[in-house]
Amino acid sequence: MNLPNKPEKCFVCGGNQFSLQEILWEELIDEWELAPSEVDYINVQQGLNCNSCRSNLRSITLAKAILIAVQTDKTLNSYIRTSEARKLKVLEVNEAGTLHPFLGKFTNYTFAEYPEIDLHNLPYGDESFNLVLHSDTLEHIDEPSIALSQIFRVLEKGGMTIFTTPIIVERATRSRNGMPNSFHGSPGTTDLGMLVTHEYGSDFWKYLANVGFMDIRIISEMYPAGIAFIATK
Repeated sequence: MNLPNKPEKCFVCGGNQFSLQEILWEELIDEWELAPSEVDYINVQQGLNCNSCRSNLRSITLAKAILIAVQTDKTLNSYIRTSEARKLKVLEVNEAGTLHPFLGKFTNYTFAEYPEIDLHNLPYGDESFNLVLHSDTLEHIDEPSIALSQIFRVLEKGGMTIFTTPIIVERATRSRNGMPNSFHGSPGTTDLGMLVTHEYGSDFWKYLANVGFMDIRIISEMYPAGIAFIATK
C-alpha cells in the first residue's frame, strides 16, 4: 500500500520512518459492513507501523494520549524512566500491542492478562491504581459497562483510564448479539478471546459517562484512523 500521510513522529520511540500494509480481510470487511473509506482508515490504524519500534498507529496514538495525560513532551520510552513515572501505579489490562514491553518498564506496574483476568470482576481493591491502560479489548467484552465500572472502581480519585477501541466514526454503536460470529486477529481464527461482541461508533463516550467518568477526552492522530480515549475519575 502507498503511504498517504504519516504521523508527526512515533510517540513511543521518536522514530519518523513508517511503512503501511493491508490488515483487513474480505470476510471481516463484509461482517462489519465497512464502506471503502472505513476500510482505508482501519487499515491505516492497524497497519501503519513505525520502522524503528514496529508500533502501529493504534499503539502510537495510545502513547500520544498517555503523554498528553501526564503532560510531557518526551517519548513514552523516555518518560517511563523519569521520577514522575515512578510515582504512577499502573495496571495494563491485556497486552497493549507493541506498547506492552515498554509499559512493563513502569516501576509500579501490574499486568492483568486477558481473558484469564475477568474484566467484569477485576481482582484488585478499590482505588488501587492511578493509571489503567488497555488497547482494543473492550470490543471483545460481553458487558462493557460492567468492565468500565470495574476500571472506575480500581482507580483512585483523579486517576485515569487511557485506551483504544475500534471506532467506526460515522455510525452508532451496535451489539453483535444475534449476529454471526466475527473474530479479530487473523483470517480463520476461532479464538473466543478474539470474538467481537460490540462494534463501537461515535456514541461510545456514553459508556464512559454512564459509569461515572465526568472528564472524557478524545485524542486523535491521522483522524479518523488513530483514536484514543482519556477518562478521568
